[in-house]
Amino acid sequence: MKTDNLIKSRRQTNWDWRAAGNFICGGSGTGLLLFAGLVAGPNLAYGPLAGAGLVLIAVGLFCVWLEIGRPLRSMNVFLHARTSWMTREALVAPLLFLSGALAIWTGGAPWIWLTAALAMLFLYCQARIIHAAKGIPAWRAPRAVPLFITTGLTEGAGLLALALAVAGVMPQANWMAAALLPLLIARVLLWRAYRQELVAPSTPRKVLAVLDTIELPLVKVGHWTVVAMLLLALAMPAGASAWLIAAAGLLAAAGGWLLKYTLIVRASFTQGYALPRLPVRGAGVPSSRIEAKP
Repeated sequence: MKTDNLIKSRRQTNWDWRAAGNFICGGSGTGLLLFAGLVAGPNLAYGPLAGAGLVLIAVGLFCVWLEIGRPLRSMNVFLHARTSWMTREALVAPLLFLSGALAIWTGGAPWIWLTAALAMLFLYCQARIIHAAKGIPAWRAPRAVPLFITTGLTEGAGLLALALAVAGVMPQANWMAAALLPLLIARVLLWRAYRQELVAPSTPRKVLAVLDTIELPLVKVGHWTVVAMLLLALAMPAGASAWLIAAAGLLAAAGGWLLKYTLIVRASFTQGYALPRLPVRGAGVPSSRIEAKP
């Protein structure tokens, strides 16, 4: 086998679209649960919104179960609470579903707020799972944690704005449109900081090349275009802005899905090695050829 094949950076193959599905659905579901508790009231039932959030989280966990090579051993995930953020995510999940079910059944504020708190904890665990993978430069960056958390909240707010606008509940839809604006600005600023953080000698060039391919759909369309749409919607009469808020909410959520899929599947290159000198078999001395950075 050639030496170059042993040391060069490669895209990891252990996590594919199923792993991305967990982070996409989990982030959207937790964000939806949080904002559902904020907008629910006498004129807007909490149950359907919270139920949709729990279903999204369940779909994400099912995607992870599909990825397990030996599904019957999936219970082993609960055995490493002291060291594994994946275990902590798995421990929070049943508490979240129990609290969410009680919140939907009783409609009580304590259960609703407990569900929102557990949803945030679940989202935090997911962000730390990514950051704990130190062998993947695109995942181990410190700003990956706030980026994933903010992305999940933005996805949930976008989906809720979409649902409220389609349902014609315009007071709450306008409120969600206003809440979505700072989240979008925070996400794009974190993305810029995260992208700049990866401009380092230890980051494989392939990672930066992949991130550059989503600059237009993610930043130009998924952020600044959506911000302009929301500002225009807030300046229009309530009845005329519904379709604009719905489209903006969908684009905001889709931008987060694109970001997560790209980072988890497409930009997930391993570190690789950069050796200043390579040994040559039988030569007795190292080769003078300088090996390029992965």
